[in-house]
Amino acid sequence: MATFKGSEGVVSAGGNTIGEIRSFTVEQSADTIEDTSMGDSAKTYKSSLTSFTASVDALFDDTDTAQEAMTIGSELAFLFQPEGSTTGDYQLSGSGIITGISQSQSYDGLVERSFTVQGTGALTVGTAS
Repeated sequence: MATFKGSEGVVSAGGNTIGEIRSFTVEQSADTIEDTSMGDSAKTYKSSLTSFTASVDALFDDTDTAQEAMTIGSELAFLFQPEGSTTGDYQLSGSGIITGISQSQSYDGLVERSFTVQGTGALTVGTAS
């Protein structure tokens, strides 16, 4: 059984690798449509539309091209690569709109930023090339 270290993950936005990433999450979901009819003894459903959301947590870097491109309302192409970006590594790809940016800092810590993404269209499972 293969396992991977979280530190190998890579996320790209708009064709540029996001620097200083601390963590990322991708959530996929599917709507369902109830198709139960008279005479059925249990509810039944059909699969419907799919969607995805993502979040990326990073250390703030105002010289990072990808971080600077991720502004509220911007739509970018994303690559989420949990294994890294070597040819053949597993990846998820899709377009998304930046729907939220938060920044946090404390007197004894580093400045951090969190980005939330609403996917638009399908999320594609593939491999890095």
